[in-house]
Amino acid sequence: MPAKVLIVIPCYNEEASLPSVLHELQQIILPGYQLKILVVNDCSKDNTSVVAKKHNTIVIDLPVNLGIGGAVQTGILYARDNDFDLAIQLDGDGQHPPKELAKMIRFHEETGVNIVIGSRFLEKEGFQSSFARRLGIQYFHWLNRLFTGLHVYDSTSGFRLFDRDAIEIAAINYPDEYPEPESLVVFSKAGLKIREVAVIMSPRLGGKSSIRHFGSLYYCIKVSLAMLFSFIRKS
Repeated sequence: MPAKVLIVIPCYNEEASLPSVLHELQQIILPGYQLKILVVNDCSKDNTSVVAKKHNTIVIDLPVNLGIGGAVQTGILYARDNDFDLAIQLDGDGQHPPKELAKMIRFHEETGVNIVIGSRFLEKEGFQSSFARRLGIQYFHWLNRLFTGLHVYDSTSGFRLFDRDAIEIAAINYPDEYPEPESLVVFSKAGLKIREVAVIMSPRLGGKSSIRHFGSLYYCIKVSLAMLFSFIRKS
């Protein structure tokens, strides 16, 4: 029996980029794996849902906007409840090329870790983001080092693979707002193994980032406090 893999695509107003992403995903063939695509439409104001349904994907239309964390957790819950072996979070804006999926799955096969993070900074190829965002990402790298003891260089990456154990944890406890850095604290406290693999990312094809003020002091303070509270919270 092939392993079941759910590709979770959280979307908010991604009608411009989503067709290309879905078309590329539907061309991917990975021997030994059965891929299913789930688009979680986070109450978009454009035609994201219509576009997704035209491409014969599974679509969940959220009745209210939950933000990136709630949209991802919705997909993880679907993976858990439908007995998927792996779930892979991939953005609908085109920054995470589907051809990079094979690297993440091979790395999981080789290492057996619970969570694989696609990192643009290990080999510094492809799109590297803006200078302000790189500074913020470097800050969260060191903050995660403090809370988890891990060197995760692209801790804000939303290109992630979850195995069954990680799916179980994320389905119950996943941060709701800007969750990527905070979730590493949650997963580390749960004893999950986390590793990065080098991937090549691209500039977004359309739409606007869900993190509009990444480099702001307010954002950094808010996420830092969330990480601290996750760290001191009882397991």
